Amino acid sequence: MHVRIAYYNIDAKFDRFIRRIDLAQTLLFSMRLLWDFIESDFFTFAIPNTVFGFFGALASPVLVQRPPFSGPHSPWQLSCRLPSILAFNVANLLIFDLANQRAPSAVAEDRINKPWRPIPRGKITTDQTRRLMLAAVPQGILIHILTWMYNDLGGGDEAFVRGMIISVAYGMFNSGSLQVAVGPEQFLSTLGITWTTLISGVILTTMQVQDLKDREGDRTRGRKTIVLFLGEHFSRTSIAFFVCFWSCMSIFFWRLGPVLSLLYVLLAAVVMLRVLFIYSSKQGDARTWRWWCLWHASLYTLPLLKLVS
Repeated sequence: MHVRIAYYNIDAKFDRFIRRIDLAQTLLFSMRLLWDFIESDFFTFAIPNTVFGFFGALASPVLVQRPPFSGPHSPWQLSCRLPSILAFNVANLLIFDLANQRAPSAVAEDRINKPWRPIPRGKITTDQTRRLMLAAVPQGILIHILTWMYNDLGGGDEAFVRGMIISVAYGMFNSGSLQVAVGPEQFLSTLGITWTTLISGVILTTMQVQDLKDREGDRTRGRKTIVLFLGEHFSRTSIAFFVCFWSCMSIFFWRLGPVLSLLYVLLAAVVMLRVLFIYSSKQGDARTWRWWCLWHASLYTLPLLKLVS
């Protein structure tokens, strides 16, 4: 009798152990699946928007209107809110990418440009992706309207409409990130709204740099990007011009001193030179895009640098 009880206890413990392993494997698979959906946009959208919110909150005396007798948040308080800021951006990005990657034309494009994504790899079907969207928690009706316009109405395939949608979405993500960082009792000042709008202008006129590395897949899909619609030479020239323009405009906007201004001008110059002269391969354009991401994110530190200087 005692032997049977002992065997029963061992079997029960083993079954619980196996169930825990299965649960852990399921969680890891699910996390990896969701990461594969957002991976290519994570460092383009989620990280820069999180950086904007964090550094904007550190510079809250110039970007945010506070209630009477309330002081700015400490760096430690804002650091504790970083996970919330990142979660806000990742949740919205996931909903966008689920909608963006499930269309047949998107799957065909991804087989060329991004074959590691979940649907081209066969890790999930388009119908399963649709069901996954039903389980996603809504984060904001306007963001989802933009997602619908971009993906279901084909706005992402029209050269100028695509840029407008992305720039407006960026403004919403940035302002939302800053709002999450500073809390509900504070709101953007006029200067903060102007700065957020200026950053949306940066996105509208220069984010086509990411299309340079995706030309082949975009052509297969029939997407009318600026690169394909107006030509590669025009696109590269306009990117270089606007990188220079927005760098100078941002420096003037925040009245930076000569030393800090020189650092931003040098970073902008790297992007401009790469866009104009270093594009011998798809890999070269991909590296240029990473330099653009660095330049673009560096602009988000300007309010804080102005405050401390």
